[in-house]
Amino acid sequence: MSIVSRWAAPAAAVMVTAATALGVMSVAPAGAVSTVSAQDVAGDTALAQITKNSKPVTETSPYWRKAVNDEDPRTEEVLAYSPSMDRQVPLAILRAENPNAPTLYLLNGGDGGEGGANWIQQSDVLDFYKDKGLNVVIPMAGKFSYYTDWVEPNENLGGKQMWETFLTKELPGPIENYLGANGNRAIAGMSMSATSSILLAEHNPGFYGAVASYSGCAATSTPLPWYYLQQTLNRGKATPEQMWGPMGGDYSRYNDGLVNAEKLRGHEIYVSNGSGTAGTWDMPDSPRLADVPDNLKGISMAETMIVGGAIEGATNNCTHNLQAKLNSLNIPAHFQFNNKGTHSWGYWNDDLRHSWPTIQRGLGL
Repeated sequence: MSIVSRWAAPAAAVMVTAATALGVMSVAPAGAVSTVSAQDVAGDTALAQITKNSKPVTETSPYWRKAVNDEDPRTEEVLAYSPSMDRQVPLAILRAENPNAPTLYLLNGGDGGEGGANWIQQSDVLDFYKDKGLNVVIPMAGKFSYYTDWVEPNENLGGKQMWETFLTKELPGPIENYLGANGNRAIAGMSMSATSSILLAEHNPGFYGAVASYSGCAATSTPLPWYYLQQTLNRGKATPEQMWGPMGGDYSRYNDGLVNAEKLRGHEIYVSNGSGTAGTWDMPDSPRLADVPDNLKGISMAETMIVGGAIEGATNNCTHNLQAKLNSLNIPAHFQFNNKGTHSWGYWNDDLRHSWPTIQRGLGL
């Protein structure tokens, strides 16, 4: 399957963008790397168990399974059993060419990788990172979870939602041992998980050398950001109260990345956002729309420009607020504001490239 044809998905999955860079940068710390070990964070938490997925790949398997189970020996699919959630979590892995390499945890957006809107199907992530000297771990589950620990289970999402426990305590030690990794790590996410990447770094200072957030909203505990949470969680038949309790409560504020921005100090930080206006990737001649039938192109473009434009405009405001907060705290970060672009995959694929120097420093490469 070609990289273009795999993008020919339903309208919601072909939201696409390209950026005209208008980066705004502060001087970043010199080569911050992980200073806290997986064992330090895990403590006495029961750890994940890593196994190869023995389920055969068939014609009806998701694209990502086909991609990581092809002839490339450095890509593979494993299952990580989460004791806290009592479930198997599939992981797509790109193994570094040589052992003793750092690890990037790359999080999917709203559908958690369970649908077609994931990094592997919608970007060239495997090809891009292949020669970069790092391991890449992409959880392929966690839809509408914000990858955090919830105060209530939600049966629509599979029961207990203990994604922060899984990602920060249960998984890192076992998967990094499986990969022969060196203990340096970074985390990145887009849209829903852009918020998650900031929160997991804030909750575990020193655990990640770098954090990257693409088109997200760090604030969560005040009325307008709370409304944004509702719109995302409604798609999973869930509520912000099930996730973090009442708006403005202690646990809600604990999960507000803007409130807790001080805890980003010492990380390499990359944060990006488009303006919400249509860019090159939104146009009819975009290669991402090459295999979309002509009678559907207009629908895809309209959804991207209207819905994706509105979402990106909202997160743009969030991102400016985070920049102002970090500036007030004298915390250096790289902010990439693009003067065009909607809330869609063209930009996020570009972000892999734009954020690489920041992530590279944070991984000690």
